[in-house]
Amino acid sequence: MRDFENSGRSLVVARQGMAATSHPLSTLGAVNVLESGGSAVDAAVAACAVQGVVEPESTGIGGDCFALLAPRGGSKLIAYNGSGRAPAAATTSWYAEQGIAKIERCSPHAVTVPGAVEAWSRLLADHGTMPIGELLQPAIELARDGYAIAPRVHRDWNAQAALLRKDANAARIFLPDGKVPAIGTIHRQPQLAATLEAIATNGGRAFYEGPIAEDMVNYLRGLGGLHTLEDFAATRGEYVQPIHTTFRGYDIWECPPNGQGAIALLILNILARFEAKGDPLAIDRLHIEVEAARLAYAVRDAHLADPSLADVPLGWMLSQGLADDLAKQIDLGRAIDPIPRQAPPEHRDTVYIAVVDRDRNAVSFINSIFTNFGACLASPKTGVLFHNRGESFVLDPKHPNRIAPRKRPLHTIIPGMVTQGDRAIMPFGVMGGHYQAMGHAHLISKLLDYGLDVQSAIDLPRLFPHPISGLVEMERSLRDRYGAELTRRGFSVGSPPAPLGGAQAIWIDWENGTLLGGSDPRKDGCALGY
Repeated sequence: MRDFENSGRSLVVARQGMAATSHPLSTLGAVNVLESGGSAVDAAVAACAVQGVVEPESTGIGGDCFALLAPRGGSKLIAYNGSGRAPAAATTSWYAEQGIAKIERCSPHAVTVPGAVEAWSRLLADHGTMPIGELLQPAIELARDGYAIAPRVHRDWNAQAALLRKDANAARIFLPDGKVPAIGTIHRQPQLAATLEAIATNGGRAFYEGPIAEDMVNYLRGLGGLHTLEDFAATRGEYVQPIHTTFRGYDIWECPPNGQGAIALLILNILARFEAKGDPLAIDRLHIEVEAARLAYAVRDAHLADPSLADVPLGWMLSQGLADDLAKQIDLGRAIDPIPRQAPPEHRDTVYIAVVDRDRNAVSFINSIFTNFGACLASPKTGVLFHNRGESFVLDPKHPNRIAPRKRPLHTIIPGMVTQGDRAIMPFGVMGGHYQAMGHAHLISKLLDYGLDVQSAIDLPRLFPHPISGLVEMERSLRDRYGAELTRRGFSVGSPPAPLGGAQAIWIDWENGTLLGGSDPRKDGCALGY
C-alpha cells in the first residue's frame, strides 16, 4: 500500500484498456487507439511512432524492435525479433585489413540495417486491426507541426549535444539555432514527417526500397560504411520461440538470443536460491542481487550472440545446474574477485511500451536506437537518426558475437511477460541499455518476493554492477545508505551517469476484471487507462 504522505505516484487503475509508456503523448496516443476500437498491437505501434518523434534520443525508425504478444490474455505467447543485421560485406577480416580494432559508436560500422519499420509492418499485418497509414498520423502531425520538449528528454538531449554537432545532418535537425531546444519549446522534424508519410502511404517497404533507402545507403557509404541497397531490401525480422523460467509460482517469459532476455532469467534462477523477506532494500539482499547480476553478465559477455550464426548454449544458460553453481559462489562477507568465466559443458537507451486492450490482448513492446541519439548520425534527406547497435559486435574472429555478414549483434533490449496457468498476468519492461536484464529480475523479485504493487516496485531506488566499468552504480539514496558498506565488502561503488532504467508494467487482475498500471518516475511518461 502506498504511503500517501510521501511523494510518489499512485497505481493507475482501469477496466477496459491501458497503456504505459515513457512519454505522455505516446501513452495518450495508445489510449486513443484503444478507445477507437484498435487492438493492443495497433496501440503499441502508434505509441512507438509518436515516441520516435517526441523522444528522439531514445527511439525511432532508425532503430530495432522486439515484441511479446499474449493473444486474448492467454499463456501461449508470440515473440518477434525485429533486430537488424550487419551488411553482407561485414567480416572481421575486412575490419582487420582496414586497421579497425573496435567498432566505434559514431561510425557507420555501428549502424546495422534498422529493423523497426519491418517489425511494425509485420506485426500489424498479422495481429493488428488498423492500417499503418492511420496509425502513423499522430506521429506525422507531431513531426510536421511540432511538439513541446519534455524535461527528461531535454536532460538526455543536452548530454549528447557535443556529439550531435559532429554530424551536419544531426546538428541541423536536433540543434536548431545551434543549441538544444529548451524545456517547453517547440521542435519540428519536417523531413521525418515526410518519411513517415511515405511509409503511411506505401507501407513499410517504402523504408527499405526506393528513395528513402537510397538516401540512407548513400549517406552511410559516404562515411565509409559497407551498406548496400540489397542489405536494406533483404531486411526481414522473424517470429521466434519465447523462453521462460518459473519464479515463485509464475512463468517469466523473454525473447531468445540475440537479446539478453536469457540473462534476466538466469539472474532470477540464481535469486530463487535465496530466501527473500523483510526489507526489499536490505543490504544483504542487494549484495545477492549485485553478485547474481555480475555472474550472469559474465555468462552473457562470453556466450551470447546471434544463434543463427553462432553456437549459443541456451539450454545450459537456463539450466538449474548453472544457477546452483553460480549461487554457491555468492559470499555475503565479500565481493567475488575476480568474476570467473563460465564455460558450458561440451557438445544503451530505449522505449518500452506495455498495452492491454479490452479483449485482454497484451503486448510487451520495445524499440530502441541504443545509446542516447544512437550513432548521432542522421540521413540528409529522410530525417532518419541511426542507432549504434553494431557497436555491440566484437572484432575477435573467435568470439561468438563477432561481426559477420547479415549477422545480428548481441542486443540489450528485451520485452518481458509474466503468465500463470493459462493466463497472461503482466507485460513489463525496464529500459536502460545493459541494465535491462538486471532491471527485469529486480522488478520481478520486488513484485513476487515482497508483494509490492507495480508502481511501488518501479519507484524503488536501483543499483547496477556495470559490466563494462566494473562499478556498482548506485542511485543517490542507496549510495548514501549503503555505499560505504558495499565498499567495505570489496565492491567498487560509483554514481550512474543517469537514473537507472525506466520501467512500465500493467498487471491484469482477472478476478476483478481490472488493469493496474505503473510507469517510471525517472522518465516523463505515465500509465493511462479507460
